[in-house]
Amino acid sequence: MAETKREIERKYAADDSGLPDLTGVAGVAAVVDRGVAELDATYYDTPDLRLAAASITLRRRTGGSDAGWHLKLPVSPGVRDEIRAPLSGTLPPALAALVRSRVREGEPVPVVRLRSARDVRHLVDASGALLAEVSLDTVRAERLSGGSGTAQWTEIEVELADGGDPAFLDQVDKRLRKAGVRPAKSPSKLARALAETDPGAPDVGADARSAGKESADKAKGGGKGGGRKKGSSGGQVTAGAYVLAYLREQRDAIVALDPAVRQEVPDAVHRMRVATRRTRSAFRSYATVLDRAVTDPVGAELKWLAGELGVDRDREVLTAHLTAALDDLPATLVAGPVHDRLHGWARERHGGSRRHLIGVLDSHRYLALLDALDALLADPPLRRAAAAKPRKVAAKAVRKDVRKLSVLVEQALWLPPGQDRDVALHEARKRAKRTRYAAEAAEPALGAPARKLVKAVKSVQKVLGEHQDSVMARTTLGELAAVAHAAGESAFTYGVLYGREEHRAAVSEAALPGRWEKVRRTTAV
Repeated sequence: MAETKREIERKYAADDSGLPDLTGVAGVAAVVDRGVAELDATYYDTPDLRLAAASITLRRRTGGSDAGWHLKLPVSPGVRDEIRAPLSGTLPPALAALVRSRVREGEPVPVVRLRSARDVRHLVDASGALLAEVSLDTVRAERLSGGSGTAQWTEIEVELADGGDPAFLDQVDKRLRKAGVRPAKSPSKLARALAETDPGAPDVGADARSAGKESADKAKGGGKGGGRKKGSSGGQVTAGAYVLAYLREQRDAIVALDPAVRQEVPDAVHRMRVATRRTRSAFRSYATVLDRAVTDPVGAELKWLAGELGVDRDREVLTAHLTAALDDLPATLVAGPVHDRLHGWARERHGGSRRHLIGVLDSHRYLALLDALDALLADPPLRRAAAAKPRKVAAKAVRKDVRKLSVLVEQALWLPPGQDRDVALHEARKRAKRTRYAAEAAEPALGAPARKLVKAVKSVQKVLGEHQDSVMARTTLGELAAVAHAAGESAFTYGVLYGREEHRAAVSEAALPGRWEKVRRTTAV
């Protein structure tokens, strides 16, 4: 069984003078000598070092108090989540799954062996509680593949105790710097070992801090597009380069979010789904830049993936909404075991959809999709407009999407309330998402006009989303009412909730014309 531990640490270069005296650090009552541990770790990666490039480490280590398999995923600079599994002769399946989006169909191979003599000190407070562990590590590195060199160095590592205040590390840092100790240039032992045991190879450690931050940002925000700076339309940047940079951000977000989805990190499914939709939207919006004969098959697979992710995501949203709506009812309007039936329905759906989703992420089809995205970005099917300026191409793409959205919204507003209008509003909602994604992708090139359009379209998307959520809620309530009736239970409460959902839909429909008018008045891009 794998367990996760949040690791917050800092590393420093060390010389022959050893570990400075840390008794003067604020809050430290004693420095306890914990002896020397002999550690022997083998690090695994793909032959082309994909894990190292993403600041991910996978190792099998013996010695010390935490012998076993360790997978470290970046959270932010100096912060990683360490997933541990018991010591075994082969890579545990739970850890193999968490690196599958990067390793794909291959198997990680040993790349570096690190043997360390770790001289450990515990910094404790007046009550004897651990504040941080400080170690002086003498490291010997041996390259196992992709090179044949060796290296040796000494470093200081300071790791915050579980649940500790990160500000305490600042106090230790001040003391170490006062003693002449400086931060290590490499963010990890592995990064330094890879650089020093094969000097002729690209230094994956040089940009590891940046790579780790980017990977963590993508896992947090789904890769909205922060990598393309404002003003990137100037100079020699082409529309092709601009669009490809955006697509790389989305591809990287999908890959980085895969472990979070498997671990059920809150909102990870939604963010991964958004990244797939942004990619597919860009393929369509920028059809003048990328040949759709090549992108359409990949887009179809992205649609499939988004749909599979949606099974779990839609359940999460619907369950939360119905639970809140039920809790909001006065007790006099709740007849029968409605709470139990709703929660039972949610658990049943969750278990099935969860197992299905993991099966999707383990499937050959999903891994082939990731490979296809890599291949498309490595050899993009550029068209003539790819050589144009980003601003011109982005503005044209956004205007086209706004026109198509306008047609759908106007058609839906003309229809009378009912099923046909519900379907039309749902189609308008999907187009609003695509229009918003197109405007977001265009923000660095177009600036304020695109930002205003994003805000206006997001408002329309929100009201259309509320309407569609109401449609889905009414469908589910009808199903639950039928099951309750068949079991001899009262269906009264389901009817009350159904009526409230009808009112919710009517409110959303009434708000749409005003929201849409704001889009019409938005400054043209």
